[in-house]
Amino acid sequence: MKFKRILLKLSGESLMGEQDYGISPAMLAQYAKEIKAAKDKGAEIAIVIGGGNIFRGLQGAAKGMDRVQGDYMGMLATVINSMALQAELEKQGVKTELLGGLAIEPICKESSGKRIQQALAENKVVLIGGGTGNPYFTTDTASSLRAIEMKADVILKGTRVDGIYTSDPEKDSSATKYSTLTYEEALSKQLKIMDLTAFALCQENNMPIYVFDMNTEGNLQKVVEGEHIGTLVSKTE
Repeated sequence: MKFKRILLKLSGESLMGEQDYGISPAMLAQYAKEIKAAKDKGAEIAIVIGGGNIFRGLQGAAKGMDRVQGDYMGMLATVINSMALQAELEKQGVKTELLGGLAIEPICKESSGKRIQQALAENKVVLIGGGTGNPYFTTDTASSLRAIEMKADVILKGTRVDGIYTSDPEKDSSATKYSTLTYEEALSKQLKIMDLTAFALCQENNMPIYVFDMNTEGNLQKVVEGEHIGTLVSKTE
C-alpha cells in the first residue's frame, strides 16, 4: 500500500450530485462505499468536507453579511455534511468518530491530533467538521492542518476532475494534465490547487497533495494502493 494514513478532502458541492443544493443520498452512498473499500484494504482514513452545498461564508459576506458570522455558519454546514456521511458510513457497517474544529456536545468533541490518532488506532474512520474552528480560514486550510496533526502520508483531494491541468479541462479542450508537480512549480504556474494558506502549510511541512477523480468507482482504492491516476504535488518530482 502506497498511502497507509490519508486525509481525504471532499468539497461540499460534490455531495449535491445532480441537485442544485443540499445532500444527495446517492452521492453519500457512493462515497461511503468507496471509503469503506479503501478502509477494508487497510487504509487509515480521516475526512474533511466543505460546506458549499449548504452555505459559504464568503458569499454571505459579499451580500452584506458580517464575515465572521458567515464563516461560522459555513463551519456548521461542514458539520451537517460530516454528520450525513457519518450516518451513511455507519449504515454500511463502518465504525466512525466525528470530531470538530468546534466542540458541539453531544455531536462532536473538539478535534486534536491526539484524538484523531486515537480514533484511527481504534479502527474508525474519522470525520472532522467545523473547519479550523476560526473564521477567515477555509476547509482547505483545515485539511492541511488536520493532515499534519495526524501525521498523514498524504492529502487526497477528491474532485470531479482526474488531476491538475494546465487550464480548466471543462472549459479548454487543449488543457493537458500534469502527472507530478513540485510545490514551487504549482505556485509559479498559479495553479489553484488549494488556497495559499493551506498550500503554504503543506509546503512548509512537506505534506504531499494528490488530486484525483473521486467520482469514478474504485479510484480511491487505486490511489491508496499506488496506482497513479491523478496528479501528485510534493517536494520533489
